Amino acid sequence: MCGIAGAAWEKGARPLQREVLERMTRVLAHRGPDADGFHLDARDDRAGAALGHRRLSIIDVEGSPQPMANEDETVWVSFNGEIYNYLELREELQSRGHRFRTDGDTEVLVHAYEEYGFGLVERLRGMFAFALWDAGKGRLVLVRDRLGQKPLFVRRDGRHLYFASEMKALLQVPGAPREIDRFALWQYLVYQYVPHSTSILKGYREIPPAHLAVFEKGKLDVRRYWTPPYEPGREEEDTVPEDTSGWSPDRWSRELHDRLTESVRLRMRSDVPIGAFLSGGIDSSIVAGLMQRLSGSPIHTFSIGFSEASFDERDYAREVASTIGSQHHERVVEAAAVKVLPKLAWHYDVPFADSSAIPTMALAETTRSDVTVALSGDGGDELFGGYNRYQAVRLAGMIDALPRFARSVFGWDLWQKLPTPSEQGSYLRRAQRFLKVVDQPPERRYLNWIAIFDPEVWGGLLSPEMKAAIGERDPADFLQNAFQTCPGRDFVTRTTCADVLTYLPCDILRKVDVATMAHGLECRSPFLDHHVVELAAKMPVELKLRGRRGKHVLTQTFSELLPPSVRNRPKMGFGVPLGHWFRNELREFVQGCLLDRRSLERGYFVESEIRRLLKDHSEHRFDHGARLWSLLVLECWHRTWIDGEVPDGPKAVV
Repeated sequence: MCGIAGAAWEKGARPLQREVLERMTRVLAHRGPDADGFHLDARDDRAGAALGHRRLSIIDVEGSPQPMANEDETVWVSFNGEIYNYLELREELQSRGHRFRTDGDTEVLVHAYEEYGFGLVERLRGMFAFALWDAGKGRLVLVRDRLGQKPLFVRRDGRHLYFASEMKALLQVPGAPREIDRFALWQYLVYQYVPHSTSILKGYREIPPAHLAVFEKGKLDVRRYWTPPYEPGREEEDTVPEDTSGWSPDRWSRELHDRLTESVRLRMRSDVPIGAFLSGGIDSSIVAGLMQRLSGSPIHTFSIGFSEASFDERDYAREVASTIGSQHHERVVEAAAVKVLPKLAWHYDVPFADSSAIPTMALAETTRSDVTVALSGDGGDELFGGYNRYQAVRLAGMIDALPRFARSVFGWDLWQKLPTPSEQGSYLRRAQRFLKVVDQPPERRYLNWIAIFDPEVWGGLLSPEMKAAIGERDPADFLQNAFQTCPGRDFVTRTTCADVLTYLPCDILRKVDVATMAHGLECRSPFLDHHVVELAAKMPVELKLRGRRGKHVLTQTFSELLPPSVRNRPKMGFGVPLGHWFRNELREFVQGCLLDRRSLERGYFVESEIRRLLKDHSEHRFDHGARLWSLLVLECWHRTWIDGEVPDGPKAVV
């Protein structure tokens, strides 16, 4: 795992100066604390490029320096990630006459490009973001993995294209603009992240997952190379090309067992100590159990808990660890952990309001003290219907199928006079949120369920200046476009597909990548092997959702790895007790920050609405914990990256 940065430019353009490349790379030192490397190709008679690299040594620890070249140094690569099938690819390429000088996975990329051109991406099984410079053609190729596990940001500036693993590296280029895109800010408030379709700063963009970008002769061409095969008719693109309509549940279970086991086995390839995150949920328990089964000695497992019992899963994690025989470690997160907010703002250098970043940071720090690589259960919920909201989607679909007179029973007008509970997770509160939008179109309804600030309700928060800047643009478009990827499936499956394309890369995987890389820890996700994803995409929804439970096929397939208490427990997210903290230990902190004159005068929000949020929350009228956290993160991000306040933690140019 590493950090990459650099640029390419047209013939006759001014080359990137080495000191700038070094500064771009140095700000990524946390991603690769073991070594750095640079390559500059700057000649007046042709296009040029500069590649920078920070290395976290995992495979071929003593060798494989980067940037790395082929034999005649006409093709160079700076690579972040892991190619899990590199041994198989290496053997294939050697049979075609290619000679290798290292034992790592990076060199596979330059030889595969020589052999297959852009087709190399179809042969890669892993998580990756890399920049490949073809000096002979004056071509820069940027590639991001299928699910978006590894980040890749770019900025086009005249005759130059800059790239980096994190936005902060792009901001080290002299003259890099920092103008807020107010529509992206509104999207952030809705989704709790900035979608990869936009950027919080104008002029920047993120290469989307499963995309390849080519910068050549002054043109930037971005193209998709893979789509998860949720939609019938994509059989030629995936690893399940045969007709699965006649498969029995046992056949699906056998395929899932074999693919996930192989995925775990591949991700255990490492020349450094390896362990697993273990929350006590189904997904992480299965991954840890398979690891232990494949290991010759007890593996290390790691979990995080809270003193607030309703948010604490440590008992389940301990039970799983005891069942599989792992060497278990745990840590408790207290309210004081929110003091890492400036550090979060620095590492998550675009606004990011998933509060579980706090325990994820703590988990990464704890894990790194014993191992360098950790496997996780990320992706299991999206692929196999694990979130409780999928049950709501299915129920709403049943209501949609009722005659009009029957649907009227569920109309919001009949229920809105009931008192609204203040706590986010109460059954009545969830029922009211469900019924409030049940008569809306399914796609819009789903957005309103998952939105932090419902765009149809919270528009009053925005200042007139914000509304004018946003115009008629709709933040729902990002999610709506994802739904269109698989119009031919049932709506529950379409919803899981939309989450795989949006929430998974923009929230879950960004959270984990930044938190782990902040501590020089590599995280690998067996559920996100594209062989597993393609099987899950084709799987009938009836195998995933059974009764009131999700992930039925997972619990049945891997039941021997799961204690009964884990198999039968309700879904519990990796949440943080923000509501409690903001009414107690952190009440003065959040009010002092959001009511500070500097915050109120930014021109984004109506002051009276901010005060109402704080008042309603502190007086237990409503749990606005997630909304207040979003505003708090935004303000701290603004102070760090726009106002230029360097946090106490990372010491770097901002």
